[in-house]
Amino acid sequence: MSGATWARTVLRRLRKEYPDADCALRHDDPFQLAVATVLSAQCTDEMVNRVTPALFARFPTAEALAAADPEEVERLIHSTGFFRNKTRNILGLARLLVERFGGTMPETMEELLELPGVARKTANVILGVAFGKAEGVVVDTHVRRLSGRLGFTKLEDPVKIERELMELLPRKDWIFCGHALILHGRRVCAARAPACDRCLLNDRCPSRH
Repeated sequence: MSGATWARTVLRRLRKEYPDADCALRHDDPFQLAVATVLSAQCTDEMVNRVTPALFARFPTAEALAAADPEEVERLIHSTGFFRNKTRNILGLARLLVERFGGTMPETMEELLELPGVARKTANVILGVAFGKAEGVVVDTHVRRLSGRLGFTKLEDPVKIERELMELLPRKDWIFCGHALILHGRRVCAARAPACDRCLLNDRCPSRH
């Protein structure tokens, strides 16, 4: 089976198993999604979702967060880990949004990558979830792991993995594929103990068992 044929098989089965796969981070607008995604680095979405209600109640907009006291923000996001660096990033993100983009989230990859704390993964989340734009594939720790196990790539660098996935998958499936692989990685294909016995791909997965 060719790589493209296998990729289409994986997509078809993921769509059947996870038809509603979507971003798990709770947010009300693109700004909140961007902040939540930055906070999700080295942290679970569940933990971020516990922290952001209080953060966004206090600082609901880019303008409000741009004027925030860093120590207060640190206290609010402390449990997400790396809280000092994340505070610098989200405050810098909010300030640049206000100064350069009038407080509105830009809708291009190039402009998003100018924001502090935003690399391609975060930019792809924002573009795909907030704006429905497929400019790439979200490659987080789950997608990176599953891409290797499924035989899509032998590479380790997320940007290079993304390029390979973009070549394998139809553009219309880029957004869904990222969300579905993340969901499958959380529920079945875990890092330490993958549940191959109940995996929908175990008949053809090159890493099964």
